[in-house]
Amino acid sequence: MTPPLSAITAFRLTSANAARLARFYRELGFSADDREPIAPAEMELLGLGGGGTRLPLRLGKQRLDLDSFDTPGRPYPIESTAADLCFQHLALVTDDAATAWARVAALGASPLSTNGPVRLPPSTGVAAAVKFRDPEGHPLELLQFLPRSAGRWRGTGLLGIDHSAISVSDVTASRRFYEGLGLSVRGATLNRGPTQMALDALPDVEVDVIPMLPRESPPHLELLAYRKPTARPAGRWQANDIAGTRIVWAADRDELIRDPDGHLHLLTRQSAA
Repeated sequence: MTPPLSAITAFRLTSANAARLARFYRELGFSADDREPIAPAEMELLGLGGGGTRLPLRLGKQRLDLDSFDTPGRPYPIESTAADLCFQHLALVTDDAATAWARVAALGASPLSTNGPVRLPPSTGVAAAVKFRDPEGHPLELLQFLPRSAGRWRGTGLLGIDHSAISVSDVTASRRFYEGLGLSVRGATLNRGPTQMALDALPDVEVDVIPMLPRESPPHLELLAYRKPTARPAGRWQANDIAGTRIVWAADRDELIRDPDGHLHLLTRQSAA
């Protein structure tokens, strides 16, 4: 039986000013395509009236869309932390986290991590990582793999989007939800101590990190289940809210679904070859 979700085909950020935000991403190394209207059928799936436009960006083989809507939603809750349930970041792979972070900081990104890139234990396969926000508040992460773990990530500069990580309240319920959609768990870890505290800028943090892989990856999804601190609820975000990030999946149907914590996923039916 074919799993309902087979691959992530795009990530979609809601933007209050897509042209301005696109300049930030182009400076990071993304390329931009022409702006296009969002199809009425998709607007209906999203449950939004009026129209919308999409500005497609690309980084390596991954696609990031900046969507703007005629009816604007709520701004990103800047006071939120990595443990809160509205949190969802995109992990951008680089061969040099320090150099990439210097460029990001010069472009006016807001840091989330403490004191720039954090060196991670070799057992993680990651050399360094740092979290920050783009000019509209969307969380991002720079991720530098150790050479033995780099896999298909070869080259210099920003290389692609490895995953999207979401904060979840009940790891068992979330695993069951995503496994039911055809994703599989690989290499779950419990992260804590000074390194994770610096990465998240949170005190006494403990978080289960559960990679959830579709049949075709990268990119993939990661679940962040914080044992400490306690996650604050997200409310019900809509697609036109700045925090209403959507992962787009190759699937067996067209549908907008929410996971147990309200994160949005857009399923798109794939035509037969």
